[in-house]
Amino acid sequence: MTEPKRLFDCLLIHLKGKPMPNMLAAKENGKWRTYSTEEVNNTVNKLSAGLLNLGIQCGDMTAEKRDKIAILSKNRPEWVMLDLAVQQTGAILTPIYPTINVQDLEFVLNDAQVKIVFVNDEELFHKVLSVKDRVPALQEIFTFEHVANARHWKEVIALADEAAHEKVTNIAAQIRYEDLATIIYTSGTTGTPKGVMLSHRNILSNVLACYPCLPAFPNMRSLSFLPLNHIFERMITYFYLFRGIAIYYAESMETIGDNLKEVKPDMFTTVPRLLEKVYDRIMAKGAELTGIKRKLFYWAHDLATRYEINKPMGFSYNMQLALANKLIFSKWREGLGNNLKCIVSGGAACQVRLIRIFTAARIPILEGYGLTETSPVISVNRFEEHNRSFGTVGPLIDDVEVKIAEDGEILCKGPNVMMGYYKRPDLTEETMSGEWYHTGDIGMMSDGKYLKITDRKKELFKTSGGKYVAPLPIENKLKESIFVEQIMVVGSERKFVGALIIPAFPSLRDWARKQGLPDMPNEKLIKDQKVIDLFRELIDSYNKFFNHVEQIKRFELLPHEWSIETGEMTPKLSLKRKVVMEKYRDAIEHIYA
Repeated sequence: MTEPKRLFDCLLIHLKGKPMPNMLAAKENGKWRTYSTEEVNNTVNKLSAGLLNLGIQCGDMTAEKRDKIAILSKNRPEWVMLDLAVQQTGAILTPIYPTINVQDLEFVLNDAQVKIVFVNDEELFHKVLSVKDRVPALQEIFTFEHVANARHWKEVIALADEAAHEKVTNIAAQIRYEDLATIIYTSGTTGTPKGVMLSHRNILSNVLACYPCLPAFPNMRSLSFLPLNHIFERMITYFYLFRGIAIYYAESMETIGDNLKEVKPDMFTTVPRLLEKVYDRIMAKGAELTGIKRKLFYWAHDLATRYEINKPMGFSYNMQLALANKLIFSKWREGLGNNLKCIVSGGAACQVRLIRIFTAARIPILEGYGLTETSPVISVNRFEEHNRSFGTVGPLIDDVEVKIAEDGEILCKGPNVMMGYYKRPDLTEETMSGEWYHTGDIGMMSDGKYLKITDRKKELFKTSGGKYVAPLPIENKLKESIFVEQIMVVGSERKFVGALIIPAFPSLRDWARKQGLPDMPNEKLIKDQKVIDLFRELIDSYNKFFNHVEQIKRFELLPHEWSIETGEMTPKLSLKRKVVMEKYRDAIEHIYA
């Protein structure tokens, strides 16, 4: 078959080539339920026909005239089937984060003039229902789970008939490579959500450019848990679909550990925050060991922290590492399903130390970089070791160009760069210089081959002494400590750099017990002088890695973790700095009092 031109072509490619028994899979009533290529294809076609009979239209194929369909749901096979079905009708799928606040939900549904919404369950049904009266375009809400007084998504399938099937085939044949495929509203760490318009060409060029970067073996399986409404997981889903890699959906974030052991995936994608949690769990287990087992654990861990790629490590080191892999790291791999070829990390900067340790333990972490506006991949560390470099986000992918502006900002050009922001030519103009997209990130090329991100342009701040500080490298360095769970560096327009720190309470309690401190709530523990002294020493020991201006002079310890639910983290687990500054204004003032 010739090169695919639309995202939904993945189905035809499979049916003509090698249909899969487990194209998609999910847990239903406690058992894994698989969907074959044929079943997925049939469901998608019926869903498309049903949508047409519900009155969904593609108008003159311009972004404004095509009907919009929204989805608020956890990852599940129905999500992907709906995506493919909507594409075939010429309508536009607009995915929305299930955790979105009601104001933003109302804004997005109105901005996109959404006609139909598909939701996961009762809770999301009521969330959409609560704004329905204020969204004139919205006609129907369908649910994937059975919900009282709500229409079930299978009602749409039941509406399919021969005439509509024929119509779908005709519409699908007209859809071009350059046509708009989806509008993704970025939750953004600032202001109102903006709709990023991505075409089939944008996403598909990215999928095909990733072919040589990631592993390809027969009968591979992946585990999917990053939100599908985020472009990273959506693009990698198409990578899996075109590559013939089975996709198993984790039941929830809480069950990932169990699901890894059941599915035994060859690969999955993640964000650094989740990797940090996996690592912390491993280290907590190591700390519980005693005697020779404990010594061996820390010996292996210490070896892994010194690991390098593309550099001879010497016979003695390699022998020791092989032994460490047999005795210690084999258990780590077992915990992750014992079958991993690699983990792809994106969405935020990953600590180099973690990448080093996991890679030494034969769990290669391939860190990449990109944005919603670039569909998303700009660069990625390759599965082949000679195209990987610790501390960088890898070589650029094919057909994508990068240039570094005078102020250090990374500009990107290529078939992956968005069509623009929906209904916002003003915003599009702000971020584009001709064909070059301004990423808002600061970076450089290392060894003329690897892209290295040094900071977010909008997160750089100036102290009152006029010196620039990049918070990200400082935060990432401090997160290496077993006592630091989360941290935010502050100091814009202030005399010196400060930090808000959330301790890793399990490690801290362990330490406190050994110091003979009584058990007490977090709020009390962080005010104990011994604890404050511990963090003071810790900060002093890390300050030597930074120049005088960047060193943390004072800090405040906080009692509770930042999360999506409490509003300080975006759905892809990046810190909302503005929200933290606002919410913890008193703590920040205390630093500078």
